[in-house]
Amino acid sequence: MLETAEALIENGDFLARFVAFELIVGRQDVLRLVNDSLVERWAKGLADWGSVDMFGVTLAGVAWREGCLSDARVMKWARSRDRWRRRLALVATVPLNSRARGGRGDIRRTLSVCRTLVDDRDDMIVRALSWALRELSKREPATVRRFVREEESRLASRVRLEVKRKLETGRKNL
Repeated sequence: MLETAEALIENGDFLARFVAFELIVGRQDVLRLVNDSLVERWAKGLADWGSVDMFGVTLAGVAWREGCLSDARVMKWARSRDRWRRRLALVATVPLNSRARGGRGDIRRTLSVCRTLVDDRDDMIVRALSWALRELSKREPATVRRFVREEESRLASRVRLEVKRKLETGRKNL
């Protein structure tokens, strides 16, 4: 199964990569074979919004949640000069907290990545930071309210607005 997934990933096609990632996470025995070096190899060349988000939500975040990807690797991404790696670190928090993705909630790791990137004003990072906090707010609204209050002066206005709106209305936009 892992060999088949690797062949699909090497194909480079968006749909083939998606199928490969779903094959991997759909089988616990295959997912257990995933490690930092495999995830890093599969992330090579990701340099656009769609591919980073698909990889982060479908595979990297799930592998992180399940202990196959290390905290150190994700934090390395968060400190990267590459905007897409920084975005990947934030997007990988979504499966930690998303019920639809099997998340059980992970305040510590989510906020660790968010704190690392709170001052980043790259639009791709700002949008991902908002997403990460909004997803966590579904499970831990009081924690997210406190984070927004404590970091308010450092957060981009988009993040403050979208997260506060999500907390107040349950929606990102009006």
